[in-house]
Formats: sequence, C-alpha cells, structure tokens
Amino acid sequence: MPQQPNNPFMEAAIDEARKGLGEGGVPIGSVLVCGGKIIGRGHNRRVQDGSVIHHAEMNCLENAGRQPASVYARCTVYTTLSPCPMCSGAILLYGIRKCVIGENRTFMGAEDLLRSKGVEVTVCDSGECFELMRSFIARSPEVWREDIGT
Repeated sequence: MPQQPNNPFMEAAIDEARKGLGEGGVPIGSVLVCGGKIIGRGHNRRVQDGSVIHHAEMNCLENAGRQPASVYARCTVYTTLSPCPMCSGAILLYGIRKCVIGENRTFMGAEDLLRSKGVEVTVCDSGECFELMRSFIARSPEVWREDIGT
C-alpha cells in the first residue's frame, strides 16, 4: 500500500538523496525514525568517501550512533531505493521492524528477505525517487554498476 506523497520522513530521505547527488554521489537517501522523530539520516557516500560500504542506509545507521536494541526495535527506516542485501542485512542485524521504500523499479533489493524475517516492508512507488535514480543511472551507468556490485 503506497504511503501518502507528503510523508515528512520520506521527504527527509529524498532531501538526503538530493544532498548526495549535489556532492557528486549516488542519489539515495535514508532516515531512521523512532517515536516520530528522526534519530539518524544519511545518504550514499561511496563516491565522496571512496567507501565500499557507505550506502545510504549504512550511512544513516552510522550517523544515528550506537543505540540499544530496544530503540532499533521501535524504529522505521525510510530509504529512497529498495535496500541491497548488505543494507537489508544491517536492518535485520539491528532488529529494525519496519522499512519504507521510495521506489523499487530501478533496483529491486532484498525485500523478500526482509519480509521473510518479519520486517514490515512498504513500497511508496514515488515518482520523485524513481526519477532521481533513472536520471542518475542514465548519466553515470558505470558508477551505478559499481554501487550495486555488477
């Protein structure tokens, strides 16, 4: 079931994606929400930092800092793109129970894995998220292939 188009948490994730694009990186953003408040935000920083792991969700978790398991269990992660197996693994590792995805048309991540482990997955099918990725992939296919390991 798609989310309302004006969801403030997805808008914050999209802002992060735009920030990453503005820095010359891959336009994927993420926020971690607990109790109706953003406790972490991040964007894909692989290009900017020369990192192999700083996908948006990983960067977001890093920026949220250490949290007790009881906090992660109450969190929802918002991400502009379907999370890859690495990011999905982090969601599972920390016991995050909800994942809201901006779009999964340009890339289908490990959503089935998340669902199989009891994570509530919602795909918004955001046109804005789709267009950010579609445009980026058309302009920088080699960076995109590197990002997803192909």
